[in-house]
Amino acid sequence: MNTGDETITREDARYPARLTQRLGADAPSKLSALGNLDVLALPKTALFCSARCPGSVILPTYDQAAKWRDTERCVIGGFHSPVEKECLHILLRGDSPVILCPARAMLERLPAQWAIAVASGRMLILSAFAATATRITAELAACRNEFVAALADDIFIAHATPGGHVETMMSRLREWRIPLREAK
Repeated sequence: MNTGDETITREDARYPARLTQRLGADAPSKLSALGNLDVLALPKTALFCSARCPGSVILPTYDQAAKWRDTERCVIGGFHSPVEKECLHILLRGDSPVILCPARAMLERLPAQWAIAVASGRMLILSAFAATATRITAELAACRNEFVAALADDIFIAHATPGGHVETMMSRLREWRIPLREAK
């Protein structure tokens, strides 16, 4: 297990084959990784939730995150929307592995909770963006979400705002035939 900051190119045996299978020529040429790369080999559930969501979705989504935490299911996501951020906090209070994919270049400083999870070998931070991508934009977030989905074995969508980025991405997920579950 290596927890140092690394660059992984498409030619590297550790590069996830699923990215080239699903994204083809659009697969990133290299990835920046910080943490336990072994986590990539685990079955992964991607979590998506639009930034604005109805209150009726919030508690059931937090309950789902607690179930993943308690069963040590690997969850992957950007953890950017408010609901996703809280789910990350829930996951990090247990032993479940987590893959965080920022919609920007690799982070220079980690929050203490993330640094502890990285050091313990149960968190991987994985970026598909060049070092020049230092600010999150809507375009980078959409690319990041597709990247996360391409790595996932199944998808949980807590809420997709009609006409929003998550809803738009759902048609691509169906093309890839990734098992998709929406919160009720």
